[in-house]
Amino acid sequence: MRIERITEAATVHRAADLFDGPPLPDATAKFLAAPGHHLLMAFEGDRALGMVTGVEMTHPDKGTEMFLYELGVAPHARLRGVGTALVEALAEVARERGCYGMWVGTEQDNEAAQKTYRKAGASDEEPFLLLSWDVTQPRSEDGQT
Repeated sequence: MRIERITEAATVHRAADLFDGPPLPDATAKFLAAPGHHLLMAFEGDRALGMVTGVEMTHPDKGTEMFLYELGVAPHARLRGVGTALVEALAEVARERGCYGMWVGTEQDNEAAQKTYRKAGASDEEPFLLLSWDVTQPRSEDGQT
């Protein structure tokens, strides 16, 4: 198995089954072109086994950390260490880029993801509440969308 940094949209689209949904052409191009955005894929021969994406995030009083955005492993390649190898490779990119840490969020019932992240060296942090905004919809005067 080899892991490569992906810079060409065609490679992403050929490995579409590794993502939650079909890669969007404009979003793929924007992600690949953005400094601080990283897409790594694991291959066996020419066959993509898995992918991980990371985004560098910088804050004035904290420095730069790596956000592990998404990890996907093809069903036929699971339980072979592909996910762990991809997470470790992204952590190496983070070290090379001068990040002080790396973090990920996952669902509390996603045991496979938690096991993979812990195997790759992650430790549990204090639980937190995640709040999100749907910024595609205008807010009404009562604050609802």
